[in-house]
Amino acid sequence: MRVGIFLLAAQFDAGDHGAVLTAAMDAGIAAEEAGFDEAWIAEHHFVPYGLCPSAVTFASMLLGRTHRIGVGTAISVLSNQHPVALGEQTALLDQLSGGRFTLGVGRGGPWVDLEVFGTGLRRHDEAFAESLDLLMRWLTHQRVGAEGEHFSFRKVPVVPRPRTYPHPPVIVACTSRETASLAARHGLPMLLGMHADDAEKAAMVRTYECAASACGRDPKAVEHAAAAVAYVADTRREAVEVLRHAMPKWLRRGLSAHVTVDGRQRHMRDPVDYTDFLCRVHPVGAPADCVRRLSRTAERTGINRFLLFTEGAGAGKATLENVARLGKEVLPALREAAH
Repeated sequence: MRVGIFLLAAQFDAGDHGAVLTAAMDAGIAAEEAGFDEAWIAEHHFVPYGLCPSAVTFASMLLGRTHRIGVGTAISVLSNQHPVALGEQTALLDQLSGGRFTLGVGRGGPWVDLEVFGTGLRRHDEAFAESLDLLMRWLTHQRVGAEGEHFSFRKVPVVPRPRTYPHPPVIVACTSRETASLAARHGLPMLLGMHADDAEKAAMVRTYECAASACGRDPKAVEHAAAAVAYVADTRREAVEVLRHAMPKWLRRGLSAHVTVDGRQRHMRDPVDYTDFLCRVHPVGAPADCVRRLSRTAERTGINRFLLFTEGAGAGKATLENVARLGKEVLPALREAAH
């Protein structure tokens, strides 16, 4: 079982953005010290839900300040940027980190980001498959050109080429059967979000396995990952109370700040109900509660790689304490149970 932390650089209170970003970086460094396998950073634009606008930039900084831990993006929004630019950055980090970097990519949402960055709604709605194909060709070939509907250019050399064969690790955020099938066709693992319970995760894995088998790929050859809220306390009641105090206000401010590019209506979950849901389906509680929940999810879904969102009690000291307790009181028991 592989376990990492998942950072949003979440802004829980109004205040200094630098302090929030520094706290997230400190948590990533602390994860290595606590014995985690990986640290992942999310990317958001123009919202306090998460303050990191470039997951690749943050990851590069964290790679430079750690020595052992894997570092990934969860995710880099492919709809907002050119696949070749993201491929070049990935190859660069793959070379300089000795293969410790994992690129997580996703479609993102129909947000105003598409207007600001000039990629447009069609890149989100129609071009994700073409974007992912171009990205993967860039990471696996020596020369690449494009003659697609959304990307067209003469062949150019791939410089620098990645060091990892056949390509640096890439994982695809999947929230739909369509995207799961697309990831399967490329032989890439899925990253499933915190919003999904065990039944939804298991259904997505079945969709992936059917699609992989249909195109002649081994459905068991990849290691899917799932994000989960994780908070450890002396008792489950205490853990839930801490998250119920901190998370709803952050969720209300952060999620409501998203603006659609075309004015389409969007549904937002009730922040209190959503917090309660997250506490029910994820490792929240005493150490034994956290171990049981993660072990149960692994058994029900076949997923053995987890990204634990550790900022739920608020950024800074509370996150560092949570990372330390998870590393000391949960990870050893979880790994022993997995064997």
